[in-house]
Amino acid sequence: MPEALLTPLARGGLPEPPAGKPRSRWTERFRNWGESDREHPLWSGVALCLAALMLLPVASIVLLALSSANADWPHLIANVLPVTTWSTLTLVVGTATVTLLVGTATAWLVTMYRFPGRMILDRLLVLPLAIPTYIVAYCYVELLDYGGPVQSALRTAGGYATARDYWFPDIRSTSGAIAVLSLVLYPYVYLTARASFIQQSMCVLEVARTLGQSSIGAFWRVALPLARPALAAGTALVMMETLNDLGAVQYLGVETLSVSIYVTWLQRANLAGATQIALLGLVAVALVLIVERFARGNSKFHHTTGRYRAIPFQDIDGWRGYVAACLCALPVIAGFVIPVMVLARHALAHTGDAFASGFLSAAFNSVLVASSVALVAVVMALALAYAARIAGRGTVPAAIRLSGMGYALPGTVLAIGVLIPFAAFDNAVDALAREHLDVSTGLILSGTLFALVFALTTRFLTVALGNIEAGLQKVSPNLDAAARTLGETPLSALRRVHLPLLLPAMGAAGLLVFVDAMKELPATLLLRPFNFDTLATHVYGLTSLEQFERASLGALAIVLAGLVPVLLLHRTVAGSRPGSGSG
Repeated sequence: MPEALLTPLARGGLPEPPAGKPRSRWTERFRNWGESDREHPLWSGVALCLAALMLLPVASIVLLALSSANADWPHLIANVLPVTTWSTLTLVVGTATVTLLVGTATAWLVTMYRFPGRMILDRLLVLPLAIPTYIVAYCYVELLDYGGPVQSALRTAGGYATARDYWFPDIRSTSGAIAVLSLVLYPYVYLTARASFIQQSMCVLEVARTLGQSSIGAFWRVALPLARPALAAGTALVMMETLNDLGAVQYLGVETLSVSIYVTWLQRANLAGATQIALLGLVAVALVLIVERFARGNSKFHHTTGRYRAIPFQDIDGWRGYVAACLCALPVIAGFVIPVMVLARHALAHTGDAFASGFLSAAFNSVLVASSVALVAVVMALALAYAARIAGRGTVPAAIRLSGMGYALPGTVLAIGVLIPFAAFDNAVDALAREHLDVSTGLILSGTLFALVFALTTRFLTVALGNIEAGLQKVSPNLDAAARTLGETPLSALRRVHLPLLLPAMGAAGLLVFVDAMKELPATLLLRPFNFDTLATHVYGLTSLEQFERASLGALAIVLAGLVPVLLLHRTVAGSRPGSGSG
């Protein structure tokens, strides 16, 4: 958890008063209430238990991979890992590079310049984030594959008989996967870069201009170095999402670590081998985080004044303004407009087929799973955030940081980490029941909705935690002190004071987790109960059978569900400059 998100109490309590000035009765009571873990063992214990629960998948993978009796490292190293590792590295580096260029360039143009359509494009540039990568991959294969409309029109126009008569880029390739993933993931960099550019001091940029720098020179020498921590964070998110992807890369024929885990586990029935590949996935995630920390360095930038000047937009007139508008519109058109048009055309033409193929049951299951995950994640995040507020010293902050690690785990890795302890528990209970009661208990945890909800909660807990922590920061510590003075316990103060004030933050957290859970494919595909489809697995299954038309309505429903939180996120970023109504 970033240091900036910790409440003052979580960073070590209230500051010492100036010398010679006695503490107020309210300050003294609040300091005594939340000074250490020992005074609130219950809340400290809650935080530690939840963190241990969230770390269970990671511990399971490491233990099984390093101690498995069926270890297959020689075979994996000789035949699987070289190709898989190279493909994954190429895909991650390529996607990170493209998204960094596109996200940074569009964010700088929209933040610092005025050109036709700028305000609309600022909102539209985040829309690709609402579409899962696997849906965009399906749409572009439908358009650009040999039997698609683009190549068919090309053969007709050129009089070509076969694919050997002309050259056309292959969408089912590593370069095609880089292009598809970049079209969907560049908003991560765009949003972080835009937030950084919005909050930079205009005086610094003007000083650079007075020292002879052009607008491009001021960008390279001043604005870009100041934005380096934000760009590193956004690029790290892109890299982790690329590592997590399964549906798009598998459909496009790229053998990444996620695909290898899926194939080794389900198609080759080799759980030990899949666990060892998953361990390599954990190493890859750790390397991404190390690279992000190295790229960010120890850079910390802040304003020395509370006054912020409005951003002095530079006008781009004439044809140059339209070129800037086109540059910003291209990612939106390619990453959102074209896929949505493909989905809408097929959904309208095959609505009956979609309903006949199980769309309604998949939609109901998606809402059920996503609602359960959102509810559990919000409750757990509230407990962790409140524990940090009232018992925010000792082991609690570290426990809360560790509890958010699940977001960095690829879905396939997380699925294996959940299945291992749950299956061990089921086997132990079944063995005891057979021995003492002569009955079989079957599957209690693994293969049930509980396992799926647990995995998705582990993955998206940090999304809810960030929102609720931000909401708690806005609640004055004086309210805690007043509640304690009036005889309230920490639990009753949470119920009567904090919960009413946190309802907006909890609602936003629940909405974000709900949409993320609806879109999640790898973990859902691997952990769902038998004959249980969500919209994500419904779309994946039909597309695997080359029935994309019947899957379009489900894919379009996922996209529409993702639009609201994406637009809310943009609104938060665009209005993040103090003293300004908009970015």
